[in-house]
This record gives sequence, structure tokens and C-alpha cells, in this order.
Amino acid sequence: MTEATRILVLNAGSSSVKYQLIDMVDGTRLAAGLVERIGEHGGRLLHTPHGGERRESTRPFPGHAAALKAMAEELAADGLGLDSPDLAAVGHRVVHGGKRFTAPTVVDDEVLTEIRRLVPVAPLHNPANITGIEVARALRPDLPQIAVFDTAFHTTIPEHAARYAIDPAVADEHRVRRYGFHGTSHQYVSRATARLLGRAPSELNMIVLHLGNGASASAVAGGVCVETSMGLTPLEGLVMGTRSGDIDPGVIFHLHRVGGLSIDEIDELLNRRSGLLGLCGENDMREVMRRTEAGDPAAELAFNAYVHRLRKYLGGYYAVLGRVDAIAFTAGVGENAAPVRAAATAGLEALGIAVDPELNSVRSTEARVISPPYARVTVAVVPTDEELEIAQQAYTLVRNS
Repeated sequence: MTEATRILVLNAGSSSVKYQLIDMVDGTRLAAGLVERIGEHGGRLLHTPHGGERRESTRPFPGHAAALKAMAEELAADGLGLDSPDLAAVGHRVVHGGKRFTAPTVVDDEVLTEIRRLVPVAPLHNPANITGIEVARALRPDLPQIAVFDTAFHTTIPEHAARYAIDPAVADEHRVRRYGFHGTSHQYVSRATARLLGRAPSELNMIVLHLGNGASASAVAGGVCVETSMGLTPLEGLVMGTRSGDIDPGVIFHLHRVGGLSIDEIDELLNRRSGLLGLCGENDMREVMRRTEAGDPAAELAFNAYVHRLRKYLGGYYAVLGRVDAIAFTAGVGENAAPVRAAATAGLEALGIAVDPELNSVRSTEARVISPPYARVTVAVVPTDEELEIAQQAYTLVRNS
């Protein structure tokens, strides 16, 4: 009997499901797709088989069960049905794993109960992740369902870095600590950067900058995360597309007591109407850069605030690590916005950090070095692949079970 080598990766959001079917023999994407606007009018499914044309259909998807059933039908149409004996497991992205889940985990009823207990610290994400798991279990009850947690890579952060300086009893009662997010991306990119440099991860200290609409930084020492910018929630840290990042907690009290804003209104402000969007009315860095080049003062302020925060974290994590061998830019902005990379590293030559303008201007989907040969710190652009990371972790767990 041949070994099952395919992993279906599911990323279930509140109104969408992203999926990829990956053959772990060589990493081939056999199919990829997206079901969006679940529970809304005008739902849409996009499905692309390996080597084939993208298919699109528009119809209502009343819930995640309908969405995943439609996904299964699309896969079956390509001869890749969920009943295939080649399917080894389903790998699920789960945003919050708390302190307990430090590695990929086979989901049983006990695990699902614990993920539910974490809903209060991830109310926007974990409920959708749970729904995806439940529906997938119903479709294939015999198949291992593997949860891969965004927070897992960051559970190695030392206690003194994970703790906020508040009463420990209060913090423990309400699970308040630094958890960090984008962990699958940071883990994948830290290893991919080591491969790019021809070194073992254990030999390198690096700073990973995951810069998308959500953005986070991590300090990785010898392949182990020792600090990260997001905290209890994904709100803390860098300036992002719509999130404020770091802010004086007193601002919240001020807006509530003096400004008369409710807690929900402040939550909405800081998570969805701040960051680049709040500063200049645009959360797409491409548009921010275009307007900056055209002399728009609001866009220029937004760009400079974004870069200023990046530089603060670069310097801070350099101090945390003591020695930095590499800096890796990844995700949508990190991989494509050369002006951001140039501005974030400008003037840091004394720290051994420099970017070659010609190398930095190259557009490519491949991992590449953009620092000059003389630079003490290698600066690289390393495309992330969270789906492949989830698939690899799930496959390794199933094979070793």
C-alpha cells in the first residue's frame, strides 16, 4: 500500500475559507482556492487546479459547511476528491493556541474544547478556525485533523519578555501575556533565510519582518524565537494597514472618559481605522508610496511613521539578540516595497546593515540577498509560504504518529 502524501490546508476565516492541496513528495500545489462572502449575498468561489485554468462561480454559501462542500466538489472534479486514499490529513490554521499548544496537534474533542476556551483572547479568529475543523471532521471523520497554531513559534519567548509588568495574579486569571502571531510565517522565513545563506538555523541570529496589511517583527536566535512585536492580540507592535500598533494605554482611558467613546468604538478605531488608513485614508502601501512620491503630506506622514516604527524595532531587536547575522523582509509589503526596505535600513551602516540600491530594486518571487557583499548583516527578501509550512508540520506529525 502506497503512503498517503497529500495534505489539504484550510484557513477558515469568519466569512471565507482559503485552501490548498499540496503533495508533500515535492511540494506541488495540486489545487488552490478561496470561498469568500460566506453568509452574505453574492458568495464567490475561486478554484485553480495545478496547470489548469482558474474557475470562478458565484452563488450563496449560507455557512462554512456549504463552502467546504463546494470546495470538495471542485477538488473531486479534478480527480482530487476528499475520499482519495492519497490524502494524509487536513492541516488547519488556528490563530491562537495560548500557552498550551506549542506544536502542531492532532485535534480531538479535548483539543477542540481548549481551542474554544481561547475564544475570549481571539474572538475574531478562533471561532472561524473551530468551524473549519468541525466541518472538515464531519466530511472525513477518519482523517487526522491537525491544528497548526500562529502562536506556537513564539511560545519559546523567555518569561521576562512574555510578561507584561502588571499584577501576575490578574494577568494569569485573564491569560494576559505576550503570545505573538504570524508564527507560521516567521518560522518558515527564518528557516528559508538560513537555506538561502547556506547555514543551519542554529548558527544564525536574525530579525524577521513580516510586513503585510498586518505586520509583525520577531527576533530569532539559533532558530528559536526570543521576542516578537504582537502581544495578547495582533494589535500591538508595528504600524499596520488599519491597526495602530504600539500606543500609550492611557489613550484608551482618555478617549473613553474625555472623548466619550465606548470601548467597542475604541476597539474599532484602533483595529480598523488606524495605522496607514487612519493617517492618510489609505491602507494599501502601494498607494501610500505613490501619493508620497507625488508630494502628498498625509501620505508622507503615514510612510514616515511606518518606517520609523520599523527602525525602532530593528534597533531594539538588535539589542535583544546582541549579534545579528540576517534581516529578512517578507509578506506583501516586505517582498514588494523596495522603498520601505531602503528607508527602514538607511543610515544603519554603523550596525553593519546596508542595502544595495540595484539589488533592492529587483522584482522577483525568489528569495534573494539585497545587501552589498561588504555588509556585516545580510539583508534578504524571502517570500513567505504559510500554507506550505502548515502542510509540512501536519505531514511530519502524521508520519511520526
